[in-house]
Amino acid sequence: MLTFALVSSKHESQGPCVWDTFTHQGGERVFNNQTGDVACSSYTLWGEDLKCIKQLGLTHYRFSLSWSRLLPDGTTGFINQKGIDYYNRIIDDLLTNGITPVVAIYHFDLPQALEDQGGWLSEAIIETFDNYAQFCFRTFGDRVKQWLTMNEPNILALLSYDMGIFAPGVPHIGTGGYQAAHNLIRAHARSWHSYDSLFRKEQKGMVSLSLFASWLEPADPNSVLDQEATKRAINFQLDFFAKPIFIDGDYPEIVKSQIASMSEKQGYSSSRLPEFTEEEKKMIKGTADFFAVQYYTTRLAKHRQSSNELSFLQDVEIEYFPHPSWKNVGWIYVVPWGIRKLLKYIKDTYNNPVIYITENGFPQSDPPSFDDTQRWEYFKQTFQELFKAIHVDKVNLQLYCVWSLLDNFEWNNGYSRRFGLFHVDFEDPARPRVPYKSAKEYARVIRNNGLAGPL
Repeated sequence: MLTFALVSSKHESQGPCVWDTFTHQGGERVFNNQTGDVACSSYTLWGEDLKCIKQLGLTHYRFSLSWSRLLPDGTTGFINQKGIDYYNRIIDDLLTNGITPVVAIYHFDLPQALEDQGGWLSEAIIETFDNYAQFCFRTFGDRVKQWLTMNEPNILALLSYDMGIFAPGVPHIGTGGYQAAHNLIRAHARSWHSYDSLFRKEQKGMVSLSLFASWLEPADPNSVLDQEATKRAINFQLDFFAKPIFIDGDYPEIVKSQIASMSEKQGYSSSRLPEFTEEEKKMIKGTADFFAVQYYTTRLAKHRQSSNELSFLQDVEIEYFPHPSWKNVGWIYVVPWGIRKLLKYIKDTYNNPVIYITENGFPQSDPPSFDDTQRWEYFKQTFQELFKAIHVDKVNLQLYCVWSLLDNFEWNNGYSRRFGLFHVDFEDPARPRVPYKSAKEYARVIRNNGLAGPL
């Protein structure tokens, strides 16, 4: 039931990934120019992580493979056996202790060698990713039965290849995000088909991808423009990936029309959004065995007339912001009821699928408090909303994962945001793990299979 991003220490034969390059370029791209070179040191301290997992009493544990740890140049031309051994140990230890592994194949850390060849802007990566996914299925699929091909590809496309905030850090405003998304969707679909045709019969597993989704509400509930802006925002954020994969193989109509209209105004001869061929639509449709979603926060959406400026928000024609009464740590505003509304939307829009929440959590600022009573209150409120979603809305929610097991390297925020249920002292070479109060409370929820007291 717990998710953990594996950002851990280097070892021999591991190739560099784009985040290695990005964080070592300086320029305050990451908080205090921090890097993930050692982070939680989970490569050497997996035994300590397993103790934490057992202390919580988890039934499932979600972790991510590192592409460049397994295949240093991104291809099967050079396979790192030490990487295979490491993940075999994790998987085998989990199963020995009655814990089901839920494994993400790709989590933002593209091998630098592949980025040098164009990364997700190049169509060539579709076949390369499929080969990597097949390698993972072949190597670990005899024991791993729940797969995620990609972690938050919708965030990757926008922040990495459009805005350039995430690694590789080169903006392609108004074009790169759409091209990357186009390739990510096709790569996911192709790898799903590879599993379906080559591995499913023998391994009997399931494959999906995890999509990021905030909930959105109209800033003015009585404004038709704001209501339409909210629908557009959800279409561009979640449905952009979910509709092709779960419904019909193609982007939402409003997404296509918005980008086409804006492109025409800007003097483009065709839409900046690539089109799927009819053959590709058939290939993409239905390529997920469950709906995996990652929720953190909610925003209010307001219609905003676009200018001719190239940008994602201009294409959507919205501005979004939190309600002034909402509490926050950084970008995460605490809105527990948003997760219930999101789950209901997924149920109604995507034919009542089996849903996994593969990430949800609340950070502490640094320095954190071991007595994180307020943060646990946010978790309790969230669990109450999940209870309503299951028992009142009849949402088919089957897995909930907290982000995260340990404090870790949180992308641009470095170590300044602590999501872990266990504290990690990044100044201590031993990287000791110490439970916050929320870890002890979460263990009690798991033990009791629910919250004590009225909901």
